[in-house]
Order: sequence, then structure tokens, then C-alpha cells
Amino acid sequence: MIALSTGTLYTFGIARVFGLTARAGFDAIEVLIDQRWDTRQGAYLRQLSSDHGLPIASMHNPFIPHISGYPSDPTEQLMATVRLAHELDVDTVVVHLPLRVGYVEIRGHERRVILPTLPSPYRRLRRWMEYELPGFETATGVRLCVENMPAHRFLGWRFNPCWWNTVKEWSRFPHLTLDTTHLGTWGLDPLVVYRQIKARVCHLHLSNFSGEEHRRLEDGPLRLAELLREMRADSYQGAIVVELDPRALATDDEARLIEQLRAQLAFCRNHFPG
Repeated sequence: MIALSTGTLYTFGIARVFGLTARAGFDAIEVLIDQRWDTRQGAYLRQLSSDHGLPIASMHNPFIPHISGYPSDPTEQLMATVRLAHELDVDTVVVHLPLRVGYVEIRGHERRVILPTLPSPYRRLRRWMEYELPGFETATGVRLCVENMPAHRFLGWRFNPCWWNTVKEWSRFPHLTLDTTHLGTWGLDPLVVYRQIKARVCHLHLSNFSGEEHRRLEDGPLRLAELLREMRADSYQGAIVVELDPRALATDDEARLIEQLRAQLAFCRNHFPG
């Protein structure tokens, strides 16, 4: 199935995102849990899914540490997401690799500053993912699809903010989410990486990279068409999730926005038919 991530339009209300996704013709939706209360209220999400005829393909665990009304400990946060997935009969949860350090975000007028914190609140999550994740998947029936993370830059230098964020280390996990734009930030070709780890890829986050992350599928040098065609030839069975940045879309013009979303869906269906 081809789904749209609610993160693509995180500047909109969640009900509007469901409506736009359905109007664009996507098969399903991925719900990213964020500061919007509606993204983690099971009964409401079930109602939206029913109202729009749009199955929830996957839940995306939060990638920011402090969400009102949600656990602040990263491990407990993940457990809350799995419980929500159970409530909604969703069998896939996308999980980010744990950060090496924690951080706090300070927001001001049109600015934000991120400051590191020690000790890292992610130490427990790191141990849990290393030793308990496979058994947890077996016990719960929920696949935790671990996502590769992007390079960060500081004063022009590229650095790795996460544990296990190389292809060799990341592929230790039984189920993977392959994020194409994140690979692009490291100068890696998603098609080449997919060929190395295809046996474990069960979820795909699809977007291009043009120096900026999460661009439209046609907007950048990544070989996304070739990737989709090869995954189709390999009989890939997981979800294909279009995950863009709102700034890559015409969010101030709804008719144009729908047109752009339909173009992303057409790209996927053209290169991953059926």
C-alpha cells in the first residue's frame, strides 16, 4: 500500500490531513505522534480512519522528547505508542535510533535553540533496543521498524547524533524502516543501501534530498524510481510512505496542494505498479 505520513502536513490539523490524504487518493495513512493531542487519541483516530475510508498503516513514535500528556522517558514513550497501535489494530510502529545525548528546545520569536543535556535520557532505550526489542516484537506481534537517521551539521561539519547510525550497525535490527532522504544526507544511494539490507526492510519512508531533506519525489538526484522498481521486482510487501516537509508543498493553495499530493502518489504507482 502507498500511504502519506501525517508529518507531511504537520502544520495542519489532523482531521484536515486525513481529509486531504483521502482526496489525493492514497491507500492509507501513517500517523506521526506529535504535539497535537489528536495524534494520540485512539478513539478519535479510529473515527477519522472510518470517516475517510483510510486505514492507518503504521504509527510513528514521537521524535521529540517532550510532548504534553505523553511520557517523557523515551522507553516509556515507545511503550505508549505500542499500546496505541494495539488499540488501533496497527501492527507496525516506526522507531528512531536513540540519540547519544538528550536535548532541550528553547523557542523564541521565529527562532529555536537546541541545547544538549547530560546524562542522556536515551541510555535506557539504547539498552532496551539492544537486548529486549526482538523478544518484545515476538510477544506483542507489533513490528518495531527501526529507522536510519540523517547526518547533522555543526559549523559545516557533518556528525552522527545517534547510536548504530551506520548501515552495518543499523541493520542488526530484525525490521527496518529505510528512509531515503536520511541516506541522502550522508551521500549514500538508497538503491545501493537497499540491496545490502533488503531482507530486513519492512517499511519505506520515501522522499528526495536536494541539499534540503524531505523534498518531493521528483525534486532531487536520489534514484527513487529505480528503487521502487527494484523493490517491486523483489515482491516487497511493506508500506510505501511518502514523507515530505510541508515546505516542499504549496500548503497555502489547497487545489495546488492536492495536485502535488496526487503527483507523488502517481510517481509511486508508476514505478511500483499493483
